[in-house]
Amino acid sequence: MVLAQAGAEVRATLRNGEQLLLTMIIPVLLLVGFSLAPLIDIGGGSRVGFLTPGVLALAIMSTAFTGQAIATGFERRYGVLKRLGATPLSRQGLMLAKTLAVLAVELVQVVVIVTVALALGWRPQGSFAAAALLVVLGTAAFSGLGLLMAGTLRAEATLAAANLVYLVLLGVGGVVFPLSKFPAGMRSVLELLPISALTSGLRTVLGAGALPLGAVAVLAAWAVVSLGLASHFFRWE
Repeated sequence: MVLAQAGAEVRATLRNGEQLLLTMIIPVLLLVGFSLAPLIDIGGGSRVGFLTPGVLALAIMSTAFTGQAIATGFERRYGVLKRLGATPLSRQGLMLAKTLAVLAVELVQVVVIVTVALALGWRPQGSFAAAALLVVLGTAAFSGLGLLMAGTLRAEATLAAANLVYLVLLGVGGVVFPLSKFPAGMRSVLELLPISALTSGLRTVLGAGALPLGAVAVLAAWAVVSLGLASHFFRWE
């Protein structure tokens, strides 16, 4: 039942034009556009090498946070969650199915983005196992935030807030603009954001191979806190 529901979640995501734009097309366009055009100063080095980890982090956030928050918020509004919760599929099973669906979509995103990046000349030198650990932690952190938002706000408010947060974190999370460009005081705060930790962590792992424990700690803390709050405050109706 969990696998069947997860498959249904994946198909719904891939059939949704807005979700597909958010999770697939925008990250790829950002990667190609900023890699080929000298629109930003990254301080030297490979442009695609700098951008690819950030775009991967953005893709994870778009699926685990923005897309999941919006979809779950409207499922809650229209009573879909309530009806699914009354089926033999338990509510825990439904959450597990949503998690598996997010991971499946993220796998497709990673394959597409990495393929495009390799075609643009990206040559990663680090550990993919360490990168996978960061992706799992980032997914947990963003999923918790998305479910917390979807389970406490009205669907329309979730739609607006999730898209606003997506745009803000795109601008200040080190995805395409280096955090070194921000003032020192502001940078120390931005480094504590989950998108910044995931971006910088992936950039370090895929560039140098070392696992940054600071990024791991930040993502783990966000995951524990957000999932804990979501499990406590999430309303099914």
